[in-house]
Amino acid sequence: MKNIGILVFNNIELLDFAGPYEVFSVTDELNDYKLCRTFTVEENGKIIKTVNGLQVVPDYSFTDCPEIDVLVIPGGVGTKEIIMKDNILKWVLQTSEKSEITFSVCSGSRILGKTGLLDNIEYITHHEVIDDMRKIAPEGVLQTGKRYTDSGKILTSAGISAGIDLSLYIIEKMYGRDIMEKTKTYMEYGDWRR
Repeated sequence: MKNIGILVFNNIELLDFAGPYEVFSVTDELNDYKLCRTFTVEENGKIIKTVNGLQVVPDYSFTDCPEIDVLVIPGGVGTKEIIMKDNILKWVLQTSEKSEITFSVCSGSRILGKTGLLDNIEYITHHEVIDDMRKIAPEGVLQTGKRYTDSGKILTSAGISAGIDLSLYIIEKMYGRDIMEKTKTYMEYGDWRR
């Protein structure tokens, strides 16, 4: 069973983390709860508020969080504050070193960029964050016009809803096309077929 850990923080974009959460949780549910356990992590385990004010109670803090196989770094305007917090960047870097996959959604690329994890690899971000990312990760290879990128262990998605696309891609990568299609059909997402 894979542990899917999603970093949450104040002023996070709701769909940036809820989309991947849904994809991984539905995949697990449809497969008798044997594939992946999805949970949220906040630095101190405190309640956070999304960009639009929804309150979220995280499952874990940095100190009591289980090992993470897939680390999800969502975006939102809160990333501007997060990249100024060395302890969070350090946790992301240390967790990414142990994870099988680390991926950002939307402006979560700011966090990966600030840690150096985007250096010398292709990445994508939200179209309104491109100029910012050229300053944060000048060594990264910025792509445009894609929904997501796969550089092996580090993957990135474009803005907001693209996080669902990347999550489905990761499900296919980890568990195969049939399981991904089963999830996609249940969610009635994209070009699902009945």
